Amino acid sequence: MKFIITIFQDEDGMFIAECPSIPGCVSQGKTEQEAEKNIQEAIKECLEVRAEKGMPLTVTTRQVEVHV
Repeated sequence: MKFIITIFQDEDGMFIAECPSIPGCVSQGKTEQEAEKNIQEAIKECLEVRAEKGMPLTVTTRQVEVHV
């Protein structure tokens, strides 16, 4: 399966990775590459837990336009 992830650097310099289509699926790393590797494992674990609990594996994500 393929998932969209986001990666950003926090105020302490750690890279935070999130998977928006899986609520609560977050990981981190000292580098972007480490954060990406860690979120891949977190995604697998989150999917397993959601399946065990009978929850939908993912939620719907959409792109919206906001005029600023």
